[in-house]
Formats: sequence, structure tokens, C-alpha cells
Amino acid sequence: MKFRIMVVDDEKNIRDGLAEFFKMEGYDVESMPDGIAAHNRFQKGDIDLVITDLRMPGMTGEELLKKIKSESPGVPVIVLTGHGTVKEAVQAMKDGAWDFLTKPIQDLDRLTLIVKRALGNRERRLKSKQLEEELELHKQSRVMIGNSAAMNHVMDLISRAAPTRASILITGESGVGKELVADAIQKLSPRKGKPFIKVHCAALAESLLESELFGHEKGAFTGAAARRRGKFELANEGTLFLDEIGEIDQNTQIKLLRVLQERKFERVGGEETIEVDIRIIAATNKDLLAEIKKGNFREDLYYRLNVVSIFVPPLRDRKDDLYLLINSFLKTFATENDKEVYSIDAKARARLENYDWPGNVRELRNCMESTVVMAKGREISEDDLPPNIQSITDKGWIRIPQGLSLAQAEEIIIRETMSVQEGNKSEAAKVLGIGRKTLYHKLREYNMEE
Repeated sequence: MKFRIMVVDDEKNIRDGLAEFFKMEGYDVESMPDGIAAHNRFQKGDIDLVITDLRMPGMTGEELLKKIKSESPGVPVIVLTGHGTVKEAVQAMKDGAWDFLTKPIQDLDRLTLIVKRALGNRERRLKSKQLEEELELHKQSRVMIGNSAAMNHVMDLISRAAPTRASILITGESGVGKELVADAIQKLSPRKGKPFIKVHCAALAESLLESELFGHEKGAFTGAAARRRGKFELANEGTLFLDEIGEIDQNTQIKLLRVLQERKFERVGGEETIEVDIRIIAATNKDLLAEIKKGNFREDLYYRLNVVSIFVPPLRDRKDDLYLLINSFLKTFATENDKEVYSIDAKARARLENYDWPGNVRELRNCMESTVVMAKGREISEDDLPPNIQSITDKGWIRIPQGLSLAQAEEIIIRETMSVQEGNKSEAAKVLGIGRKTLYHKLREYNMEE
């Protein structure tokens, strides 16, 4: 990791000399002539350590130190004083300085050692923070269970988008877990300690949605007996999750677009303009591009919402995650219902795997809850499954339970193939890719001549 150091001093010779020295030491270096210029540059990011003089015109080094520690406590600041007073040095250390040196600097080796220690401490802090974020992401990934390539891609998008301010549009069929994605984004974002307000747009009538989002004044409409703050106000400095965004009417779309553009709005029936600082996460199971063509959704609003797009795949496209989800739900509902249900037999698992799960993870969750509740023993069988799952055919699959020998597996394959071909040995031999004589031999071996 290559660190970037900022040197701040109103004396050009000292500033340039330190900058050149640290460049030779292998650091990226930027030099600033005063505190104001230094603070402006610091706010742009990518500064790992600051070396600043204390006494400068405009913004002093002490003021710069306080601003840096307020905005980025993890960035070490080393202060230089030309007067060497103990009072100034002690106060700088109280304000959060990493260390101090007096000017003129006689011992560059000591300064180098101080810088290395400060940057080493910063590197450890950054790695610790990264580890915390990875652990938090792991926790979220356990909530959105899955190790498939599709879900790993979703988690990667979450980890990259969460720390930003960008609006996010989550798409996918009903029941895939779009709200869980929104939860993960919020918990990994800098706003995780701020309000997280959820609005299910499809659950509200058009006449109520505008008031729900923007609030209303007393007497704004029949039944408005008192002023009410809307979700945008309640979510200020935090995150607003708009689920089923494709259901909002055109009038509300216009007002929502304005909030995204200007961060301003008025309550229903009010004249006061309210400013908010919020992040928008929206979700939909609709094809918004198709809705735009139909005239049902505003194109400009779509692009405002769709700064980052996260598509959550349906369960049928990530069957690799099915058993992880099944086992997780099995444990959860067995515990909740105080039942000793520990496993699922092979036939029941085959039924679950053959089902396409049109309701996605939500349907699987409901299915497993019902199955655990209805289970008669410690192992779930086909009879414990809901009727719609029991009726699923095998779709031409041959299921081979784990733990069988090669000969036992071969017997199952031959028996099932003969059954599908209705006893036609010639056709069965073609499907199996073996000669008729070999098939006859196998049929005798496994006592299946008839």
C-alpha cells in the first residue's frame, strides 16, 4: 500500500524540502501553503497523513488539526512549531495530534520514524475496519443465504455500492429477497446508525401515498386533523426504502423526481419548503423499461433511481443454494416450533429440487415452515410435504442417493431407463450407450430379465 502525505507550511523552503525528502522515501506527497488550501484538498480524500506547521496566516495549523480530527479521526497529524513552546505542543496533543517536532527540523531520521509508526498504525486501523466490514457482510450473506455464483455477484455489488451515496434500484421477482438486499446495504453504509424507513408503495392507495411520503398539513384534506410528518422527513440523514416503486402514480413520480434532484419538497397542503439529506433505495418486480414504453413510468425518474442496479436472481436460477436454504429453514422452524426434526429423506429432497419455486425464497420458507409443523417424525418424508410439492413429477431425472456403490447406482440407472422405455431393450441400450448384449448381461446380473 502506497501512502499519500500532505505537507502544510507557509514557508516555501521548509514545505518543498520536506516534500522532496518524503518523495525520495517512496511516498506520494502533496504540499500546501496554508491551512485553507490544505483543508480543501483534504476534503477530496486520499490523504493518509498530514504534517502541518502550527502558526500560519488564515487558518492556523491548530484549526486545521481540529477539522481533520473531526472529519477523519483515523488520519494522523504531525505538527511542527517554530517556537518550541511546551504549551503549544501539549495543546496539540490534546487536540489529537499524533506527535510534534520543533523547527528547524534537525533530525530527519526521527521524523521518518514518527511517520512510519503513524502510518503503520493507520494501516492496522484500515485493515481492522475492512475486516469488520467483511464480517458484517458475512453476517448479511448468512441472512441472504447462498454460495452460488449468482448470489456471490449480488453480494459483491452490495459491498461496492453500500459505502456510497448513490441511489440504488433492486430488481427481481416477488419473493427473491429484495428487502434483505436493502437491509444489507443500509447496515454496510455510513448511514447505518441513522433512520431506515421502509415504504411498501403497493400497499397504499394513490390518495394516501403522497401524504405518506411527504406528510401533510392540518386541514389539507378531509380527515387531516393534525400536521403529520412524512417518510422523507422521518428518514432525514438516513435511508428511505421504496418497495414496489413501479406502483406509484404519475403525480407522485413527479414529486419524487424533484426530491431526488433538489432534495426539497413541501407537505401536502403546505407552503414551507423542507430540505432533506437522504439516500434512496428502490425495489420493483416490474420491468420498468417496459413500463416506460407503456407510459406508466417516467424515464427521467428511472435513471435517477437506477444509478446502481442490483438484480436478485430467482431461486430456480440458483438451485445450488437450495439445500443451504432448506437446511437453514429446517433448523429455524424446528427450533421455533420445539420439534425434533433433523433431516429430509432422499425422495422428499428430490421433490423439493424438482419444483420451480415460482414464489422464490418466500415460498420455500413458507413450505418449510408448513413441512416442519406437519412432520410426523424426525425425518421429513414425501408425505409431510405440501400437496403441490408432492404432485411434482421427476421430469426425467434419475435420483441416485448418496452412499451407494457404483454397482447399486448402475442398477438404478438401468432399472429407471428400462421403465421409461417401457421394456424396449433396443431403445434402452441406445439411451444407455451400450450394446444389446451388454444390456442383456446387466439385466441378468441384476435379476431384471422380466
